[in-house]
Amino acid sequence: MGKNIEITEKLQNYIDNFGLKLNLIQKEIIDHNNTLGEVKKMQISQAQCHFLHLIIKISNIKNVLEIGTFTGLGSLTIALALPEEGKLITLDKNIETNKVALQFFKKAKQDHKIRTIVKPALESLEDLKNSKFDMIFIDADKMNYKNYYEQSLNFLNKNGLIIIDNVLWHGEVADENNTNLYTLNIREFNLYIANDKRVEQIIVPLGDGMTVCRKL
Repeated sequence: MGKNIEITEKLQNYIDNFGLKLNLIQKEIIDHNNTLGEVKKMQISQAQCHFLHLIIKISNIKNVLEIGTFTGLGSLTIALALPEEGKLITLDKNIETNKVALQFFKKAKQDHKIRTIVKPALESLEDLKNSKFDMIFIDADKMNYKNYYEQSLNFLNKNGLIIIDNVLWHGEVADENNTNLYTLNIREFNLYIANDKRVEQIIVPLGDGMTVCRKL
């Protein structure tokens, strides 16, 4: 079996130079997040932006739910990939980061596609229980991942996609000696998904790891 290549920073820069270019406002969000200190790790990577873009384009996705907005890089990436009539609902409880995200959406002229809901995601999901989506992107508080996943399955059209971020948790999920609460939670969540017969799933090693589930 062939071995996966190690992606060094130098090689990642090479990939970025020869791949799809980010929108100017996407770059502005990244620059903004670089001023935020440790919390910037909540942002998805450039490679993940490209992956989401491609998935939406080739899958004819039109209606998306995002759980976890932060400053809007993932949201804007999704909106830019959606057709003009496409719609995104994005959930987050942080009022201040949502204000920042809204400014970027407007600047990118994508705000007509995006509806933000600011309150705890589990409450918002209850309000959306009659909605249907082609794709759901989960990138919020990790301890609620199983709850988000279960509710997302109810919202998803057949053959729809659930994409979950941070499933490799900095590589710590593979370290059996690591018993950190968050690591254990992600490890148990990954096992739960792997055994779920309602979906077929793969883990893509982009950013901090993304699980892609197709509803059967």
